[in-house]
Amino acid sequence: MSVPLLLTLLAGGATFIGAFLGIIGQKPSNRLLAFALGFAAGIMLLISLMEMLPAALHAEGMSPMLGYGMFVAGLLGYFALDRLLPHQHPQDLMSPGTSPRNLRRTAILLTLGISLHNFPEGVATFVTASSDLELGLGIALAVAIHNIPEGLAVAGPMYAATGSKSKALFWAGISGMAEILGGVMAFLVLGPLVSPVVMGATMAAVAGIMVALSVDELMPLAREVDPHNNPSYGVLCGMAVMGLSLTLLQSSGVG
Repeated sequence: MSVPLLLTLLAGGATFIGAFLGIIGQKPSNRLLAFALGFAAGIMLLISLMEMLPAALHAEGMSPMLGYGMFVAGLLGYFALDRLLPHQHPQDLMSPGTSPRNLRRTAILLTLGISLHNFPEGVATFVTASSDLELGLGIALAVAIHNIPEGLAVAGPMYAATGSKSKALFWAGISGMAEILGGVMAFLVLGPLVSPVVMGATMAAVAGIMVALSVDELMPLAREVDPHNNPSYGVLCGMAVMGLSLTLLQSSGVG
């Protein structure tokens, strides 16, 4: 196994660390769950607007119209997917003995959004490490750091929704495997044929999906789960953690 592929596997595998943290002990309280949802929204907003979209717009050969057009396409794509999924009015969402389908639906959407982000991230990690191993090591480390709260953000809500640790690990694992899949695809197929325009367009669209998911799904549900506390605290903490991760990426020469 090549070293760049191994780095991608380790970075994606860090998601399981966060997933285990999300299922240790008893099911999270409403307050903790609302904080986790806000935390996930903060992560997704910051990484979408301050990493993915700017990187997409500055990709070689990318026009502003195409970049912003793909961002809007991601927004519209999210709402199209949202309409296909059944809605439930959140009455007694977290009552004992009740299966919180809204929460499970949100966790699945969150897994989808993070997975779509992680796939091109896995490609980028592998391609960078292939051209510069030292730089790739720094990127893989920073990616692994911010994959830990992502795993927690997926596993926590899914565990609360189903009461099943195995299902929580499974869905969190999907988001981590998406990154590993990106690295494997780059290793097997893409290699030097990765087009900056295609990568940029993909990143812009995924950024749109993640912004819509955060604003339309995560933040409102955090308020519904725990109406007595402000979900903005979780949002701000998520942004702070992701900001630290992005600082590590930039100090490695990327950004």
